[in-house]
Amino acid sequence: MVPNRDVHLIPANLAALRPTQMTVGYREVTLKRDHWKTLNKKERSAAIDSHSFPAVLGPEKLYYIVDHHHLGRALLEEGVKQVKVMVLKDLSWLDFEIFWRMMEHNQWVHPFGADGSRYEYEHLPKEITEMTDDPYRSLAGELRNAGGYAKDATPFSEFLWADFLRRRLKRKQLEDDFPAALVRALKLAKSSEADYLPGWCGPIA
Repeated sequence: MVPNRDVHLIPANLAALRPTQMTVGYREVTLKRDHWKTLNKKERSAAIDSHSFPAVLGPEKLYYIVDHHHLGRALLEEGVKQVKVMVLKDLSWLDFEIFWRMMEHNQWVHPFGADGSRYEYEHLPKEITEMTDDPYRSLAGELRNAGGYAKDATPFSEFLWADFLRRRLKRKQLEDDFPAALVRALKLAKSSEADYLPGWCGPIA
């Protein structure tokens, strides 16, 4: 995403930030929490200073973050209170209907649940900690880390991969044997079935 020229950083209460997606891959949240635990006080302070949360200022002066949802969830669960917000756009003067229309136009919102279904905007979580776990989003994240596809600038690209995998792997497979599910996902990711997805790396030679 490309911020406009009016972007600036402001301190914000992490718990008050509004998410723009309904789910997270909780395995990724856990990995970020584990990494946070390895940092000393100075390193934690530096990490907070170097990571800002891109957000849109919406109606009622609420900040809607459009990225770093997993990091935000991890930091909240580790007791972090204050972060920096990078303001992409001030849309606080719009009513909610037009606000969400603009958010969707800019691909700043992903109102899809853990079942892959689309929901109305009023069903979006009001707090970062209210986002539910989508194991297929976890699998999509691990798949990218394993080289199944390349990092891509397409908004919510991991969710597109999650939906691709959701239709081809049973949830019980993920719950019973995640490593085996990842092996299967790697094969699927290199198939021609996935060639429409962002970051596709081509078939296995």
